[in-house]
Amino acid sequence: MKNNRRDFLKAVGIGSGALLVDPVIAKTLTEKDLKTGPTDATNAVFATRNMETDYLVAGGGMAGFCSALAAARNGLKVVLIQNRSRLGGNASSEIRMHICGASALSQVWRETGLLEEVMLTEAYTNPQRCWEMLDFVMYDKVVSNPNITLLFDTMLYSVKSDGGKIQEVQSYCSATEEIYNVKAKYYADCTGDGTLAALAGAEFMRGREAKSEFNEPLGLDTRDDITMGNSLLFQSQPHDKPMPFKAPEWARKYEFSDFKFRKIHSWEYGYWWIELGGLENIVHDGQKIRHDLMAVVFGVWDYIKNSGNHPESANWALSWFGAIQGKRESRRITGDYVLTQNDVLKQENFEDRVAYGGWPLDDHLPAGMDDTSLSPFRSIPLKGPYSIPLRSLYSKTHENLVMAGRNISVTHAALSTTRVMATCATLGQAIGTAVAYCVKQGLTPRSLAANKSKLQEYQQLLLRQDQAILNIKNEDKNDLARQAKVTASSALDGHEATSVIDGYNRDVQDNTSHQWRASLASGEQHLDLQWNSPQSISAVEFTFDTGLNRHLRLSGENTTMKRQRRGPQPETLKDYTLELYNGNTLVNKIEITDNFLRKVTHNFETLKADKVRLVAKKTHEDENVRVFEIRCYA
Repeated sequence: MKNNRRDFLKAVGIGSGALLVDPVIAKTLTEKDLKTGPTDATNAVFATRNMETDYLVAGGGMAGFCSALAAARNGLKVVLIQNRSRLGGNASSEIRMHICGASALSQVWRETGLLEEVMLTEAYTNPQRCWEMLDFVMYDKVVSNPNITLLFDTMLYSVKSDGGKIQEVQSYCSATEEIYNVKAKYYADCTGDGTLAALAGAEFMRGREAKSEFNEPLGLDTRDDITMGNSLLFQSQPHDKPMPFKAPEWARKYEFSDFKFRKIHSWEYGYWWIELGGLENIVHDGQKIRHDLMAVVFGVWDYIKNSGNHPESANWALSWFGAIQGKRESRRITGDYVLTQNDVLKQENFEDRVAYGGWPLDDHLPAGMDDTSLSPFRSIPLKGPYSIPLRSLYSKTHENLVMAGRNISVTHAALSTTRVMATCATLGQAIGTAVAYCVKQGLTPRSLAANKSKLQEYQQLLLRQDQAILNIKNEDKNDLARQAKVTASSALDGHEATSVIDGYNRDVQDNTSHQWRASLASGEQHLDLQWNSPQSISAVEFTFDTGLNRHLRLSGENTTMKRQRRGPQPETLKDYTLELYNGNTLVNKIEITDNFLRKVTHNFETLKADKVRLVAKKTHEDENVRVFEIRCYA
């Protein structure tokens, strides 16, 4: 594949200097950054931009977005390469898949961290349910961070490696006709297809394993090269008059029997089971698979509109259909550990755990719509969440290559649960934070996983930044709140003030709420953290309740949206005051109105204080104030 791609790019002029770039763009490059090739009559030149950074992230889906943002917020300079003009991957307005994850357990395990921040922001700013607004929320967070350089419409095509270390990647932006040569300390493959790893010559897996390989109940007698397929979605809207539809000649034809295992229960948003490609090469046959999926989409819509079996569709018309297929499976990059079906079912708690999953073992049959006589999937629900280790998130063969998303080190059976986007997002945050920690500590991801004290320090950093990890509590020695005396104006039974420093920032299903709760019916309530002597404080961090027992996702399906709360979550503290005192003197006061986030950090110039007070005034709807955790740092 590497040679074929390079030969193709040479044929069209990439690397030779034969392509041209707008001379205005060329003038913005320094002499050091600019390499000129042959010029045409207008003196336009083909430009190559050389860049150096701490961390290059290839792929701007949920995993890549979270990885880039996590690394940047932890102080690294980041280059984020995305081959399209939208962030979000399968969740973007181009594809419109649900962001699913451990909420499928219907317990309390909705993923937190950067994903929760994005979804809370989208729900608050997008009451109109416009899919492009989710794109906007992610774009805003990336371009507002000065540590991130975002390269849209940029395709990775070559990787230079020296032994087991990546030296440089090359990519091409068709919109500006520029080559980007990027050198980084670390590289993240969040492409989904494992493209960066494959170009680097890293070891990867593909297809379905035999039982003999990992002793998995879902394994095959003999391994094969088959994957799950791709899907195309569509959306439709009702009108006040009949809306006829005539299918193109190339649309597939369907009849009632084709939908025995595929429910047509509504058609404002359909359907994940419009799936094909598992029996083909999911990467190299992509153009064919896309057209075949288009034929299915218009064939299904033709059946809905014209079969006579759904007369209530008469006034409905298509409002959108996907042109980029949503992928489920491709290459899986081999790490030091390969997560298996058995690990998932045992709910293994690895020592180097950095994230968790909770989606069912949800394996889609490869034939998809090519064989409607078969059920499109088989699903094994889980009893609870399972952990994912750091060792599955870095390359076994390349020491400065990490990965997140559906291309991590898992078997095909385990991939059927880890592949969903909420899980992928938390994996992205895990590796972005890991790389930032490794750069500062002079470690590699492998040595980090093997160093127990450093690993625990890194896990504490993840937990502080609201990453979802199982069975790890706050033991951060730098958190001053842990040494404070905690009192409150009042507290409901079982929800004492000291809960805010008990080490847990969420409900963990141990019959304890782990939150301070007090009634606001009679007015505002306050909670105090007090020390015997003044402390140097420059940051106070809160973790509020945002209803992690519920789903929170954008969907084109009305029934899905009815099962969740849009806008600010009702439990969340909306209006409050943060006050810091030294003796009886108020030394800082911060007034907050209309908060809707779960994790809120207040930074300020270092000051001396012996008391921190939270004055809770109003939630969005709940009659009680609910606070999981308060942290304080010098």
